[in-house]
Amino acid sequence: MFLRTWGQLKMNLSTPNVTLPAEKIYTEIYSRKNMSQNTHNIRQKLQGIQSSLKAPKGQTNKFGGYKYRSCEDILTAVKPLLAEWGCSLVINDDLDTCGGRVYIKATATLADNDTEQAISASGFAREAPNKKGMDDAQITGSASSYARKYALNGLFAIDDTKDADATNDHGKRAMKPSEAAMEKAQRQHDAQQAGF
Repeated sequence: MFLRTWGQLKMNLSTPNVTLPAEKIYTEIYSRKNMSQNTHNIRQKLQGIQSSLKAPKGQTNKFGGYKYRSCEDILTAVKPLLAEWGCSLVINDDLDTCGGRVYIKATATLADNDTEQAISASGFAREAPNKKGMDDAQITGSASSYARKYALNGLFAIDDTKDADATNDHGKRAMKPSEAAMEKAQRQHDAQQAGF
């Protein structure tokens, strides 16, 4: 029997057929009320956030002249959606060592505030052995930001294939296969002409 008010609860407790303690009945009323308000599970909430999220590339690399999206850009865009969907986001960092190199593992966890269901994604970034103009703390912080960005990308299905990290050649233009073949043929021709 589903009880809707405290008055009905008190009235039914005086009935000899009710064998549950008042706390258990009240807890059942409360949990049913919350379940009726929370009709989405964590995956449905994640899907809603993913489909609504617009995280623009708000940063510009002055050296390369390209736009990119930072961890902070993603967090700024996702915070209103977290409130709308009744979720919380926590990002944790761990250090891993592999082959003598230090990696930062960032884990982004989305949790449903009502049910405490959670779903996570991780991203990795390697600490540079040294970086000109940066001390050790800045190198670790830079790797942490990078790993966090990719953990958030994985969790919220943000596609960075057209992002600067994927397309920037740092001034080294990749040749098309036909250009590479022509250059190789020219080198072979020049070598034959020189008698090699």
